[in-house]
Amino acid sequence: MSLDPALLASLPATELRQRLAAGECSAVELSEALLARVDAVDDQVQAWACLDRTYLRRQAEAADEAHALGEPEGPLAGIPVGVKDIIDTAALPTEDGTVLHAGRQPVVDAAVVRALRAAGGLVMGKTVTTELATYTPGKTRNPHNPAHTPGGSSSGSAAAVAAGMVPLAIGTQTNGSVIRPASFCGVYGFKPSAGLIPRTGVLTQSPPLDAVGVFGRTLEDVALLAEALVGHDPQDPATRPRATPPLVRMATTDAPLAPTLAWVATPFWDRVAPDAQAAFEELVGVLAGRIAPFELPSSAADAIGWLRTVMEADLAGSYEMEYERGRDQLSASLRSQLERGRAVTAVAYRQALARVPVLLEGFDTVFDHYDAIVTPATLGTAPAGLESSGDPLMCTLWTFLGLPTLSLPLLHGENGLPIGVQLVGRRGGDARLLRTARWLVREVQAAT
Repeated sequence: MSLDPALLASLPATELRQRLAAGECSAVELSEALLARVDAVDDQVQAWACLDRTYLRRQAEAADEAHALGEPEGPLAGIPVGVKDIIDTAALPTEDGTVLHAGRQPVVDAAVVRALRAAGGLVMGKTVTTELATYTPGKTRNPHNPAHTPGGSSSGSAAAVAAGMVPLAIGTQTNGSVIRPASFCGVYGFKPSAGLIPRTGVLTQSPPLDAVGVFGRTLEDVALLAEALVGHDPQDPATRPRATPPLVRMATTDAPLAPTLAWVATPFWDRVAPDAQAAFEELVGVLAGRIAPFELPSSAADAIGWLRTVMEADLAGSYEMEYERGRDQLSASLRSQLERGRAVTAVAYRQALARVPVLLEGFDTVFDHYDAIVTPATLGTAPAGLESSGDPLMCTLWTFLGLPTLSLPLLHGENGLPIGVQLVGRRGGDARLLRTARWLVREVQAAT
């Protein structure tokens, strides 16, 4: 008996994979259920930059044929996945959220898209990005309240998962572009350690900062997708040959001992909304005995300026052609970033990057005593209005250092909108971070 399409569209990816493997549903049935959900909600949410229904159905039919023939199946076999529209897809346009790239059609898949296909996943469609993955919003709205931003720049990916239109999605982060929309939209977001997932074929903003991240309905879902995307690509010098970390196993395994957590309010606590402050104070109370306050060194606040120096200088280089040929069609916000970036000296750029190993050494000491850092993912709930994608301030330090981060949808503001709890781990400690997150989610759920 076929499953109810509405139920099918609502299930997490890990359960969908089990049902597909057992023959309880087909990839075609799942795709049709998700397309029906798109028909029901996307007029309001507007998460998709490109969604070719015929192409999705052909992929699903091929997946079902392979299953019927008993061919070996990957961990994502039959699962549709949303792909941010700055990630190259040879079968679909990649327009990067700007009219300057309208109609752009890559001829080769990005490395992560190749990995997605190798794992059996289906490309559901391309999700909306902000302008060239910076701050100026696209058309997407927050699924919980369309008068509020979904965040950015991976706005469509987070919103599509939150609205039930796709179980998994891929995004990117150069400052706060995975963690912030995950928090605002109330889904799980995972930005792995720098160099874990290759960025070949992804729009380049800032090579020292750019990272691929993922969205899902559960912790196990983000582990499932991230593990499938991990790999070495010689064209991405940040990656290297290594064993695939056991992300799925650790995300589904209980810690042998209850972890110890460091509560970091950050130097910007006074900018956190009062209802978010209250929610985090309650969270710290729930975790009493396993969490202790930790004050960042004063230099941590300087990371905001250091990241901005690096990011804007790199943006100026990466988008030189767009600025020179089409600056009048760029937003005022992006033009300002590029103009500031063009003024950054080589000395200032190198000095900023030189701070990374120094700060990382200090955080190694922190992670010798604590399993993870708990801190706000954002300054509060998604701001009202669609003119801004929100402030990435609470993500900046961790992105600058290339540390793995998770946004866990555990809190809510007074207006009922989600607030993410950001969990930060040691660089390279992604699997252990997921195991710690499993414990944290269960502790909070048990207390509510």
